[in-house]
Amino acid sequence: MMTEQLSTDPQPARARAVFSNEDFGLLKTAVLHYLKEIQDRPESIKYSNLYHRLGRVG
Repeated sequence: MMTEQLSTDPQPARARAVFSNEDFGLLKTAVLHYLKEIQDRPESIKYSNLYHRLGRVG
């Protein structure tokens, strides 16, 4: 006969957001500024992608 064990452990608290919606706008502005500074370097592609992802989030 199987007995069902019920967990008496409380549920973990929901994780809080690390960034606010306003933060995404600030990060996007900072990345854009930096992107203009390094536009001729190969790593600018990574920052361009980051800029666009930040635009989708916030």
